[in-house]
Amino acid sequence: MSLIGKQAPPWTAVAHVDGERKELSSGDFDGQWYVLYFYPEDFTFVCPTEITGFEELLTDFEDDEVAVIGASTDSFFSHRAWFSDGKIFETPITHPVLADANHSVCRAFDVLKEDAGIAYRATVIVDDSGVVRSIAVNDTEVGRSPAEVLRAVQAFQSGGLCGADWQKGDDFVG
Repeated sequence: MSLIGKQAPPWTAVAHVDGERKELSSGDFDGQWYVLYFYPEDFTFVCPTEITGFEELLTDFEDDEVAVIGASTDSFFSHRAWFSDGKIFETPITHPVLADANHSVCRAFDVLKEDAGIAYRATVIVDDSGVVRSIAVNDTEVGRSPAEVLRAVQAFQSGGLCGADWQKGDDFVG
């Protein structure tokens, strides 16, 4: 059953936040738009391209008052080791990344690849009322475009009818 148009499920998890361990919950984002993106595993090849992409657009998301939160089924300690490796991430990752080792957040959003115990590559957009506006799920092999996620959030925030490839500031259709 789709979560689109429904209240986002509540969640709580330990997170890697700019090198520190912190407990975060959906309640920390009450009244704020947020993007929750899931990726399969630390120490992989496709995931750093996406995580870096979200980090590079973080200021743009923040300009639109949108929080960005990553999540995988890895532990906090795995995140800390991976994000501190200067060969993989040349730019520090400052946005929160959930350590969903017990799979509770993945299960709440129905994005757990059960047979492997990892997250699918999924993106959830939640509005400032806590309503799920978008869910996109890919199998693990193909990465997503953080720029497209930003464009989609901006389109939802615009309140108008946004055609294909609509960009912030463009006219609405209809």
